[in-house]
Amino acid sequence: MKNIILFSVIICVIFTSCNKDNVSLPDDYKPTPYIIKIPKYFPNQLNIPDDNPMTVEGVRLGRYLFYDGRLSGRTHPDSLMTCATCHLQENGFEVGMNNTRFPNGKTFGLTGIETPHYMMPLVNLVFNNSGYLWNGYISIENNQLGNANYGVPALPQYHFKNIESLVWMAITAPHEINGSIDRTVKTIASIPIYPPMFKAAFGSSEITYERISKAIAQFVRTLISSNSKFDNYLRGEINLTTAELQGYVLFTTENGADCFHCHGGGGNPMFTTNLFYNNGKDSVFIDNRDRYAITHNLSDRGAYKAPTLRNILLTAPYMHDGRFKTIEQVIDFYSESVILTPFTNSLMHQAHNGGVQLTFIEKQQLKAFLNTLTDNSFITDTAFSKPSNLP
Repeated sequence: MKNIILFSVIICVIFTSCNKDNVSLPDDYKPTPYIIKIPKYFPNQLNIPDDNPMTVEGVRLGRYLFYDGRLSGRTHPDSLMTCATCHLQENGFEVGMNNTRFPNGKTFGLTGIETPHYMMPLVNLVFNNSGYLWNGYISIENNQLGNANYGVPALPQYHFKNIESLVWMAITAPHEINGSIDRTVKTIASIPIYPPMFKAAFGSSEITYERISKAIAQFVRTLISSNSKFDNYLRGEINLTTAELQGYVLFTTENGADCFHCHGGGGNPMFTTNLFYNNGKDSVFIDNRDRYAITHNLSDRGAYKAPTLRNILLTAPYMHDGRFKTIEQVIDFYSESVILTPFTNSLMHQAHNGGVQLTFIEKQQLKAFLNTLTDNSFITDTAFSKPSNLP
């Protein structure tokens, strides 16, 4: 019933909406609604803007653009860069530690300028309604428009509100693709496969920056991970080992590892609350891109979004500054190295003790549980991989 209702809503949006110029779409424009199948136990509130309904044709176009290095507006092999340059499927759509282009997982743009923070994985973003990036700058509550810093006109379609915004920002930002509207549009328009794909997705073969952003955002919303060993356990299909179960108990109890307050648990299969916390990493706060920079609320000093723990063993390095290169280092930090400051979140119940003080065996058990969140089908699903006919 839930999916039927969603299907009806999407149909209504698709066939009653007009484009940004309020021009009726052609009569032969009949896109195929893309229905997101909500996995068992997952939330049913999806982050899909009314002006960008999901279609099979839009998702297909977005997948091509996601993997096409010519999205940079360039064609020379040394100047190609796109979303998949940094977001590798094999690493849960994170850069990972094994990326030869970005040693130690630190990304930088075609200019050589490093990104301000280490990246977050592109997974289950369609279920996130609490803002994107480590500080939540991209949010439906953000009313700022594109500006000269990105070479993007201050028009409503170039806001900082959703996944679509992340796309055009990545294309134009000097620390990422460092492209421009004109160059990217002209380059994509010159590639024969794209005009027909844009017509199928949007009703005409016109290629615009807005449509590029919308198509890639549609594809990103399909990147749903829901088939880990732990998911199979919740569905009653398999059993966990003793060590994995003990790790799960540690994860979900305050007198254990106490992870669940920020990262959820069995009742929250996202394995994140998508909220922002100062987790006691530092006593001095000099980063001007923390949550405080957005809210100007002192309680948000040194706070960052709690990332999902799905595929966590694939997505090193960890934290906004990539300070931890292994999951063992992360576990050690929460066990013995938490710093108590006036800004440390109150959910860090053992901060006054330096952490939760896990034993060696408990650390091994917690890691065993975290490993059950690895979704091998997600990182090998051909629906998310590079199209075979792209260069």
